[in-house]
Amino acid sequence: MSWRPMTAADLQQVEAIAERVHPLYPESGAVPAERLRLFPAGCLMAEEAGGAALGYLLSHPWLIGRAPALDSLLDTLPERADCLYLHDVALLPEARGSGLGAQAVGRLLDLARARGLAAIALVAVSGTGPYWSRHGFHPHPPGPELRAKLASYGEGAAYLVRGA
Repeated sequence: MSWRPMTAADLQQVEAIAERVHPLYPESGAVPAERLRLFPAGCLMAEEAGGAALGYLLSHPWLIGRAPALDSLLDTLPERADCLYLHDVALLPEARGSGLGAQAVGRLLDLARARGLAAIALVAVSGTGPYWSRHGFHPHPPGPELRAKLASYGEGAAYLVRGA
C-alpha cells in the first residue's frame, strides 16, 4: 500500500470513495477536479500493490485561520499562502490501520517544507480530532469568518493546525 500522484483519470474513483467514506459531507465532483487542476502536487491516490484504489488526499496552499466552506470552489490559490491546507483525506475501511494515514501526514510535511509553508491546517470532522492530535495537530481558535465556514461541516467540526 502506498501513495502516488493523482491524475484526472482517478477523479471518478475519488468521487466513488468520497460517497462511501464521507456520506455526511457531500461535495460536487467539481471540487476534487478543481483541487487537482490548481495544485496537482497536493493530490494523491492510495492504492494497494495490485493498483486497486484505497483512498485519496486533496491539499493545496492556503491561509492559516481560514478554510473553504464545504463543497465550495476556490477559483485561485492565494499568492501569499502560509500553510498547506488538507482539504480531504479518505481511506476505505479496508485501508484503515495500514499506516497510510501516517504516510499521508509525512507526505504533507515534506510538501509543505518543500514549498516553504510553515504549517499544515485542516478541518477535523466526525470525531477525528483525536486522530489528528496524535499526528501533532492542535486546535486553532477560529475567528467569526472561520466559525461560519466550520458550520458548513456540521456539529463538532474543528480547525486544527500543526507546524511543518
